[in-house]
Amino acid sequence: MTPDLDGGDIVLDARITTASNATFVGRIEDVRVVYKPVAGERPLWDFPDGTLARREVASYLLSEALGWEVVPRTWLRDGPLGTGMVQLWCPPDPAQEAVTLVPADEVPDDGWCHVLSGVDEEDREVALVHEDSGALRRMAVFDLVTNNADRKGAHVLAMAGGHRYGVDHGLTFHEEHKLRTVLWGWAGRELDAEEAEGVGRVRAALDDDLGAALAELLTGPELSALEVRCDRLLATGRLPAPREGYPAIPWPPL
Repeated sequence: MTPDLDGGDIVLDARITTASNATFVGRIEDVRVVYKPVAGERPLWDFPDGTLARREVASYLLSEALGWEVVPRTWLRDGPLGTGMVQLWCPPDPAQEAVTLVPADEVPDDGWCHVLSGVDEEDREVALVHEDSGALRRMAVFDLVTNNADRKGAHVLAMAGGHRYGVDHGLTFHEEHKLRTVLWGWAGRELDAEEAEGVGRVRAALDDDLGAALAELLTGPELSALEVRCDRLLATGRLPAPREGYPAIPWPPL
């Protein structure tokens, strides 16, 4: 029998204590899920209170419109601690790292993009790098469109087989520019045909079912800003570089 993901009881197994907001791992029958109750969201100075769960669901809907499965299935529903975001649990491959730190003199030549250099907590010179893959580049495009303010390395799940999931999308869709990401390795490069087609699908869907669904989750100005981001990206045809004078990397980056 197929589990009732919308109505079945969520049984909590553990709390993820490293998360900024209340985040739990649980199950609906035999399906593992992540549950983030709205009541456990920490107030932020730049995002309206009680909206992070809706932004996570909006990110999933946009991911589906892109057609790239960047975000695991995510939905709103009631749970043990009230209404919250529920997302399918997707355990990554522990043998893979899509984003990592390496010694500054050991940056790989092939298959990786260098983002920045610095020093670690022990004053060793290191470099932040991410893999140069189509899956991760599509996630970078997704982050541009959603205006993701928190793409840390830990928010990239490297799955067996090469797929890459992105998680933790509560800080998205702000009407002001908020993009902070570790995925800057393709800055200035032209969109490829698949990427441009995906953004075009989103832009068209904003005038149809996607726009209607997002209107239940986001504000009018946030939807208008989303349209502008799509139009700008399609017009320039390039992945942008970080803006001058704006903190382009989240903290901590990993």
